[in-house]
Amino acid sequence: MTVPRKERIVFLGMITKIPVGGAVWGMMQYLVGLERLGYEVYYVEAHARTPSMFMVNDDDDSSALAAAYLGTLMERFGFRDRWAFHALHDDGRCYGMTESQLREAYRSAALIINYHGGTMPLPEHYETNRLIYLETDPVELEIELHNHDEAAIAFLAPHRAFFTWAQNYGHPDCRVPLPDGFSFHTTLPPIVPDLWVPSENGGGEPFTTIGNWRQPWREVVFEGEVYHWSKHHEFLKVIDLPRRTPQPFELALGSYEPEDRRLLEEHGWRVRDSLSISTDLDAYRDYVCRSRGEFTVAKDQNVRLRSGWFSERSAQYLAAGRPVITQETGFSNSLPTGEGLFGFSTTEDILAAVDAINSDYPRACRAAREIAREHFSYDVVLPRLLDQAGL
Repeated sequence: MTVPRKERIVFLGMITKIPVGGAVWGMMQYLVGLERLGYEVYYVEAHARTPSMFMVNDDDDSSALAAAYLGTLMERFGFRDRWAFHALHDDGRCYGMTESQLREAYRSAALIINYHGGTMPLPEHYETNRLIYLETDPVELEIELHNHDEAAIAFLAPHRAFFTWAQNYGHPDCRVPLPDGFSFHTTLPPIVPDLWVPSENGGGEPFTTIGNWRQPWREVVFEGEVYHWSKHHEFLKVIDLPRRTPQPFELALGSYEPEDRRLLEEHGWRVRDSLSISTDLDAYRDYVCRSRGEFTVAKDQNVRLRSGWFSERSAQYLAAGRPVITQETGFSNSLPTGEGLFGFSTTEDILAAVDAINSDYPRACRAAREIAREHFSYDVVLPRLLDQAGL
């Protein structure tokens, strides 16, 4: 009896550009989830960007170092012979799969997913009309399209379908300019629930989050106003939060200076270096699972324009049964809030959420897990995405 061949999906990612826990876990949820749905999944990097985070010296072979990292990672998750690092930034050498195997994967794929839009579309990606765009950070591209930026239009045009983590598109309060000619489907970052097993002993003491403090780039201008990318602008709006409640808050941060840490600690925040967590997948996951919950902010671009963006890291906290308090971007128009998930706009909102969680912590944890299962689980998110992509 002949066993039908599984349909193939190629996932164009960028793990070696940002080889840190949050980025890696976010991408692996897609690979593992699609595989569990019965597809034969291939992971490919063809982004033509030097994987400089692996380099110590200028003459280090960054391609070989990146490929070694990917090889170990893909074997861990069951993709041993189904990955490739195409060193288009350098000599064009193909690691993992051979170049002929990679071209066959492109040719035979039922779908090619351009995650984060991190890969410049090449003919081998779009010649079968199976390339889709999966946006994780909205606003900037939409404003470029609104301004009829020719480079942005040329980049997006080869894709046949368009997806975004911006949940609020189409709602009256969303101010992100939706482009003509490109119809975006909203989707959520998927999670594989059993990869986020919560501790049976309950959460730890502090609410935590993991991220970067200061990133003074990627600002956008829309209708004469500047919209920021760096999250420190939003944290500063609630800088006095730890002084308003006995509940501890801890930030695992990158991209900060000693004076930034001093400022936060003077206002009662606990601060630790995110690299101590993010360079190891298990340490990252343990940090999430052992937290009391997540408290975090969103980028100004998503807050004021009400994009509805929702973080894959917050979805992972929910999957671990850890309640989430996050800054309102309009996501509450689509997701249930008030128990395991809380959106805030003011410090008073945060304090009320903390009180609600701490008044019945087990209930809040159960609610968080239920939201994760009902709204973010891979077998909920991915079939809808694949259907809308025409698969």
